[in-house]
Amino acid sequence: MPVGTQATVKALTPEDLESFGAQIILGNTYHLYLRPGHELIRSLGGLHKFMNWPHPILTDSGGYQVFSLNKLAKVTEEGVKFQSHIDGSSHFISPERSIEIQQALGADIIMAFDEPTPYPSDLSQTEKSLNLTTLWARRCKKSFHSDTQALFGIVQGGMHPELRRRSAEQIIEIDFPGYAIGGLSVGEENNMMYDITEHTAPLLPANKPRYLMGVGTPEDLLKCSSMGVDMFDCVMPTRHARNGSLFVQEGKINIKNAQYKTDPGPIEPDCSCYTCLNFSRAYLRHLMMAGEILVMRLLTLHNSTFYQQWMASIRTAIENDTPFNMDWSDKVVHE
Repeated sequence: MPVGTQATVKALTPEDLESFGAQIILGNTYHLYLRPGHELIRSLGGLHKFMNWPHPILTDSGGYQVFSLNKLAKVTEEGVKFQSHIDGSSHFISPERSIEIQQALGADIIMAFDEPTPYPSDLSQTEKSLNLTTLWARRCKKSFHSDTQALFGIVQGGMHPELRRRSAEQIIEIDFPGYAIGGLSVGEENNMMYDITEHTAPLLPANKPRYLMGVGTPEDLLKCSSMGVDMFDCVMPTRHARNGSLFVQEGKINIKNAQYKTDPGPIEPDCSCYTCLNFSRAYLRHLMMAGEILVMRLLTLHNSTFYQQWMASIRTAIENDTPFNMDWSDKVVHE
């Protein structure tokens, strides 16, 4: 799912997103609540109309941003008091308030308000966070009323398998139409992320979507899909593109490297994206070195297309029960 934090996937138009097959995108509750405000978005017809995206949208609860962008956030059982990173103004978000904001935004899938467990966290701290997440999930479910939206629950539990099991059991008992695995890709080693995902995903209902939040590389998507995860989001394809780092079948390339100064070929010969069909590596490197803003769109188009095609290949392999033979982690990295 391409990430559209502030009601836009950076550098791309809705038509761009459709061109490479994006089916659903993300909006960010925290950022849209602070600017331009959920009530304004509601008054203008909701998030779909506001950003001219007629397809599904998922909004996160805002919990991750509240904690990651506010070192002085004060957490109580009632909710979280924090200061805006924009102007320093004081705000308070409770589970009920998070649901109210997301329902005003009008996303198709909204997330329960949770307390993301920081990394590293000891058993006691993680257990406290887990209990608060469960309490808040119950309050979110109670305050949620919609026939057009789906509310997903989030499993926490840090890097402790026994707490992940407990959290999964508690969140499943509340009964949501979909479930997310939260609190990963927060600084832990990749092998630890894989271990926790492999432990947690099978605990969630097989007949409901399983969403791994904030992950990750092409290798992450492949490995975690094989563990039973259905949905992913990550800023990696768009953020890397803006820095000149491009995903290709043989690994990654950095378009700023001198070796591409006279290269007449596309980023990737077999890629069907607009950028690869129309522009050379030499031209893209020139735009990057000259600081031309067009390059942001062109590189983002390629990376985003790569990710959608990568996931499409994984889906096809699953549907046809055939091996997915491309081990991206073993490819040469030209950076």
